[in-house]
Amino acid sequence: MAEEEDKGYTVKDRRFLHMSEEEKAAQKEEEASKAGAAEAKATKEEAGRGAGGPDVPLPEITFPSFLFSMSTAVFVNLGAVADPATGEINRNLPLAKQTIDLLGLLREKTRNNLTKEEEDLFDHLLYDLRLRYIREAK
Repeated sequence: MAEEEDKGYTVKDRRFLHMSEEEKAAQKEEEASKAGAAEAKATKEEAGRGAGGPDVPLPEITFPSFLFSMSTAVFVNLGAVADPATGEINRNLPLAKQTIDLLGLLREKTRNNLTKEEEDLFDHLLYDLRLRYIREAK
């Protein structure tokens, strides 16, 4: 008979009885990492659905809702509001300052490009956040 042609694949005996201890440990580790990846994917998908499930519509994205979202992040980092993800109150003043500075930069870049109501909201919100930061930083 002629020699078999190389098909480009190999066959590995994955039966547990014929493996060395190192191969058994490697297989267990691989299976554990696959299980961990599958669990992480399921958790991510569940978090993506939100508390209301997949049928709950998300709120409309508007500039004021974006500003309120950013200001909520500042309040969480100032320790004024509990973190919605963990329910814990933590202070991270450098991150709060960075977010306030980011809002200040955004304010300068959007000047004269917003409606009167959006400008007033932005100015008042930024003023209040800066004052709150100064009080907390003392």
